[in-house]
Amino acid sequence: MDANLQAVDDLVRGSCSKGAKLICLPEYASCLNITDDGFAVGPYPEEAHPALSHIQNLADELDCWILLGSLAIEADNGKILNRSYMINDSGVITARYDKLHLFDVDLNDGESYRESKIIEPGDKAVLASTPWGPLGMSVCYDLRFAYLYRTLAQGGALFHAVPAAFAKTTGKAHWHVLLRSRAIETGSYIFAPCQTGFHGTGESYGHSLIIDPWGEILADAGEETGFIIANIDTARVKQARQMVPALLHDRSYTLVK
Repeated sequence: MDANLQAVDDLVRGSCSKGAKLICLPEYASCLNITDDGFAVGPYPEEAHPALSHIQNLADELDCWILLGSLAIEADNGKILNRSYMINDSGVITARYDKLHLFDVDLNDGESYRESKIIEPGDKAVLASTPWGPLGMSVCYDLRFAYLYRTLAQGGALFHAVPAAFAKTTGKAHWHVLLRSRAIETGSYIFAPCQTGFHGTGESYGHSLIIDPWGEILADAGEETGFIIANIDTARVKQARQMVPALLHDRSYTLVK
């Protein structure tokens, strides 16, 4: 965790020096290891988590907002919460979101994940207030559940954060197309910081993305460690939603079998 926090510190300072005012970190930013027994993610109680206090102090020092992708937080029932944080430029937590959808999948060649073995799912969708407008919070596997992003956008979200440690196997097939779809469907900006490289027996895809409300990729980090920056114009959200007002066109229907 110490090495990870130093890397995060360097990257946050680097992006801040280039003018970034909202900085988004990936899922399990402080600790992620995947073993044959499952996920090892360094859980702590929230009030004692060294990564949380570190990032809060960093946001305060640098006068920037930080979306802390997620940390492993000890829950009361012995499981862990995969919890994302919005931290303002004074280092104060302004929003918390516990990952709703858990990554329980069986891929080819014996690649299998069971996040539900250790993670307690959340039960709330969360809009975080920012100086630039409301931001919908989500984490990784949530990306596959379009209704969440529609709900957040209809609730006012101009942006969606999708911090992830997306598996490389599924990332190669689905990461770009799913993120562009969520942007297009909701007419929203997408901020999707993703871990890259090997984590024990697992490998994440990388390709952190910033996507505009028309589905255009503004920046792609590729598979190297680093950061990407893009200028955000909230007028683009209004423009996209006026041209294709799909968020206003819901209809009730009956399923016929």
